[in-house]
Amino acid sequence: MHTLLVIAGGSVLLGVFVMFGILWGGGAVGIKAAAIAFIPLWLAISVTNLWIGVARAGYAVHEELPILAVVFAVPTAIAVFTAWRS
Repeated sequence: MHTLLVIAGGSVLLGVFVMFGILWGGGAVGIKAAAIAFIPLWLAISVTNLWIGVARAGYAVHEELPILAVVFAVPTAIAVFTAWRS
């Protein structure tokens, strides 16, 4: 359940980035720049989620790595698709 919430949060964050891209950059250029800017931030958030799972929740790194892959990949794939389509 936590994984789905984190993925949903990432998708909402991407939506916020895209909205600000439209407001500041205007049109397709702003959307593309916002989607590309989202990816490094989402990587940092995903790695922080991994660290919390290891340090606080007690999971091993090898247990958290597949979760990191899914949590990072889904919103990043949406961001890449959004940048590609605009």
